[in-house]
Amino acid sequence: MNNKVSRKSFIKRCSAAMGLIAVDLPQFFAGTQAEPSSFYTANSENYQENASTLRGSWVRYGQAEAGDIPLQGCEIIVADEENTAVKQAAKFLAADIENISGYRPPINRQAAQGKTCIRLITIGNGELPATVPTGDLTGKWEAFRVITNDNTVYLIGSDFRGTAYAAYTLSERLGIDPLYLWTGFRPRHNENLVLKKTDFYAPPPTIKYRGFFHDDEDVLPRPFDRYGYPLRIGDVPLEWYQRFFETALRLRMNMVAPYVRVHRRYEVQKCASDWGLFYTSHHYDILLSNPFGIERFFLAKRRGVSTDWDWFKSKGNMIKYWRGGVEENKDIQAIWPVGLRGTDDHAYEFPKGTSEKEQAKVFREAIDAQVKTVKDVASSIQAPVFHFTLYTEMLDKFRNHPEDFDIPEDVILVWPDDNDGIMRGLPDNPGKWKHGVYYHLAYFGGKPTKQGPHVISPYRVAGQFKDIIHAGATEFLLVNVSELREHVMEARMIANIASNANEALQPDNPAEAYIRWWANEYFGPAVQEVVLAYRNYYDLISRSEQVYYGSVMVESVLEKLYKKLNGQSYTRPEPENIAMLKTREAKYRKTFELIDSIYRKLNLQQKQFFFEHVAFGLLVDYRPTQAAQVLIQALLAPDKKSTWDFIMAAMPPLEQLETEILRAERPPFEQWYRETWIKSSGSPFNLHRPYNQLRRFITSGGTESPIIARPRIGHNIEGAKLWTTYLEESERIKATY
Repeated sequence: MNNKVSRKSFIKRCSAAMGLIAVDLPQFFAGTQAEPSSFYTANSENYQENASTLRGSWVRYGQAEAGDIPLQGCEIIVADEENTAVKQAAKFLAADIENISGYRPPINRQAAQGKTCIRLITIGNGELPATVPTGDLTGKWEAFRVITNDNTVYLIGSDFRGTAYAAYTLSERLGIDPLYLWTGFRPRHNENLVLKKTDFYAPPPTIKYRGFFHDDEDVLPRPFDRYGYPLRIGDVPLEWYQRFFETALRLRMNMVAPYVRVHRRYEVQKCASDWGLFYTSHHYDILLSNPFGIERFFLAKRRGVSTDWDWFKSKGNMIKYWRGGVEENKDIQAIWPVGLRGTDDHAYEFPKGTSEKEQAKVFREAIDAQVKTVKDVASSIQAPVFHFTLYTEMLDKFRNHPEDFDIPEDVILVWPDDNDGIMRGLPDNPGKWKHGVYYHLAYFGGKPTKQGPHVISPYRVAGQFKDIIHAGATEFLLVNVSELREHVMEARMIANIASNANEALQPDNPAEAYIRWWANEYFGPAVQEVVLAYRNYYDLISRSEQVYYGSVMVESVLEKLYKKLNGQSYTRPEPENIAMLKTREAKYRKTFELIDSIYRKLNLQQKQFFFEHVAFGLLVDYRPTQAAQVLIQALLAPDKKSTWDFIMAAMPPLEQLETEILRAERPPFEQWYRETWIKSSGSPFNLHRPYNQLRRFITSGGTESPIIARPRIGHNIEGAKLWTTYLEESERIKATY
């Protein structure tokens, strides 16, 4: 018997299903109707900052007052001796002023007589008027002042990063969103840009070294593999890294760790360093030596060593390999990871029977050798910075035998969270060391995977960082944000805490205060409703698995339907699962009534970002939840016809999700939610999976199981070698033209 469904039957059944929706089941299907038209009918005016937004807060609108400085026609002054980070900040500032006013200030080395100027100057690189105070800057770490004096705006840093941060701060106060690359927010146009009289001082940051880790980048690498996925060991374009670097700098972060499991190019870390960021890396990327590339990228061969990774038999081989990482990065600003792990981010394999006490001594011996290597090779660095991350197995090993580890005191001890934003440990007694934290907003690996909508809430961040600051773990902070887009809200909150924890965590309820600030900063006209929407958001998807609950249920019920339609035994869904779907669907429906009322108050750019950051994360689960409820009705239906009617009726919400995905994939995020090695065809992290499974099930007439096998991708070493050879040959050939 042929159970395939013809195109004619498919259309016929779809028509019947739509009839059910329209006539027989209006209440049940109320949530599957098209998105309210208010999304498309918003006020199209550019965002207008109000008096309480940080963005644009230093701009004078209306009549100028004494001490104000008009910036139309100004120039930017940067002396030759300033660091490249200051010069890059000046370039961004000039572009920002042009984006606001239409006028791009020239960048000159010396000011023209009598001309209005913005002067970037680091203490020690030039003279300042006696009326400009500098006493609170001298000798400080990354402190800065923005002050107007006569016809000059002085951006003064205690060091070159402080000077650069003064420029980025000025840009925000003139109207540039520091997250504009992700929010899409354009500044208010103002041809007569006037800066209010200003004297702003920023003290040294709470956390000394602080930055983002762009781990598990599955969307950006290029080219594509045989599955059509972005190549796992490919190249992330420099322009994307520059977006990451610019965002970090605008948030006053000073460190970055690019992805370690792609083809690494020196131009990336050189760009980060030139722009003012310390370059560091993952806890197993010892001395920035790229163990992942020991075979894949021929690094062992190029460094004149073997691929043996045995401290007991080939210690010198390993030290020489690590030394290669120092040689390659000695001329950039770096923070050096130390420790002892395998070459593929797994625990180091000790000989069987090696006690933990003996292991601790080996770790100490390896770290001593690593510290010595850096000091020998990069002798021009006065005080190199090292970090040892107590990740996975290392935390318990260290806690059990701290006296045998006895890590050198110039190595920062970095304490990890549980990959889900809850700290596994913090120092009870700092001892002789300085301490830091490795924290996750994004993560890939098992249950806490966060490679989609943001789930680590400001409430969790506030609670954990209060403990972090109290424990004195303020020397180092690395935040895993993957490709960053979905995590910008919490990333900014953490950046605020890292810059000034006293201010960021001072309110009685810092999480609520931050959410309210964020709502006002980006969605001012609807601030009250937006705060409530965020509360609902974190109630519905406060854990990673909640994001994909509906998707998992679609697959589960479809598998039961496959068995039902093919005469196999099956079990009915558990009553608690049915109740959970019903409860979540009702909460979603109520939340989207609120979201519709919010849409009506927002202009186009506010509405698009609110959709991306709040509504879309909910829709990822809401649409499959709607579909799963309908499919349960199909499973409970008494006959084949009604079973198929319900199956067909489950498709509209999933089709609508496909349209909503496209809305979220605006430029430059085209195909952002495509299938990848993480979001493979059969993975619940693949947002298209429910639609693809149901479509496949329908077109097969229910004869094919909906379960989609996940491709076995892994880390193909031989394939990586071929890719490396191809890149090198391409460069060689290009050099001949």
